[in-house]
Amino acid sequence: MKDRSITPGQIKQNNQNLIYHYLYMNENVSQQDICFALHLSRPTVTNNLAELEKEGMICKSGQVNTAYVGRKAAAYRIIPDYRISVGVEILEREIKIIAVDLYGREISRSVKEIPYAGSDIYFKEVSNEIQLFIASLRLTPDQILGVGFALQALISPDGKRVMYGKILDCTDLSVDVFAKYLPYPCDFIHDADSAATAELWVSPELKDGVYLSVSRHLGAAVISDGKILSGKHGHNATVEHISMKADGAVCYCGNRGCMETLCSLSALLHEDETLEEFFGRLRTGIVEYVQRWDAFLNDLAAAINMIHLMHDTNFILGGYLAFYLREEDLNTLYCKIRQLTPFPETDDFLSVSKMPEHNITIGAALPYIQDFLAAN
Repeated sequence: MKDRSITPGQIKQNNQNLIYHYLYMNENVSQQDICFALHLSRPTVTNNLAELEKEGMICKSGQVNTAYVGRKAAAYRIIPDYRISVGVEILEREIKIIAVDLYGREISRSVKEIPYAGSDIYFKEVSNEIQLFIASLRLTPDQILGVGFALQALISPDGKRVMYGKILDCTDLSVDVFAKYLPYPCDFIHDADSAATAELWVSPELKDGVYLSVSRHLGAAVISDGKILSGKHGHNATVEHISMKADGAVCYCGNRGCMETLCSLSALLHEDETLEEFFGRLRTGIVEYVQRWDAFLNDLAAAINMIHLMHDTNFILGGYLAFYLREEDLNTLYCKIRQLTPFPETDDFLSVSKMPEHNITIGAALPYIQDFLAAN
């Protein structure tokens, strides 16, 4: 029979992890606070704080304010950039790069116009831009946890290969095309999953829902028990390829009238038209834009109703569109959905993303942060 007793080393590591996570969740706390909250002895807390400080994971941050007379206790906090993570969004015409600290907060961001090409010249150029971006942060190599690449494509469960990539024509692409130029862990992530990951980060109370990413292309992610479902074959929640109009426009998948052709920003905007331009004219009441928006909301309501009939849960409207949505837009959607659904629908299942900006790039970086926190 195996000896399953816990060793002193494991107890010490467990105590250190508890202390680090307490500091992570509670900035500027004293040794006494930690002892009381974690039921640990003063020597145990003192020794572990000293080791964490020596490692560079935490630091003293002034003194704790108290109402008591006498010497004030030193306050401690984690060092947010002890480790950082980098997210990269690969698009048809550009790349977006972001660095985030251990709280998922933006440190720096960059956008470069580099049209996608499935060539080694492209992969090397993108990798060089990432290296220059990291160098500009003046960090040591061991501070970088990894680089996550968000793509408009279905990704293998291990994050190493593109299973289906029609938009960028990158099916079967391996993450090694970037990893061979970057001395950090590298992984792919589906852009909709990336955005949903960011949403879960800022909404830890979110347990179940459908995240609908309305950007240049449409995407979705199903959240169950606080996790993103990938499905048996890796294409769970690919609602963009549900056909809504048999005689509709041709989708990039080859079929006609997919949700992608009706509910993506490519369907809403004219070529070279920006969201800022569209909504600037819409909100001033220009008839053409009001009519285009109403037609778009008709299709979006039909799509949401169709999915909602199959999955009766909360819906989060995200992607690039989220930043421009107002309460009046949600009210209009509810009215349109009620006209379509056979059930008495209440205004209680639609919400706008809590992270409407940079969610895809941040979401691509977050898995490395999550892994680090789980291990420490």
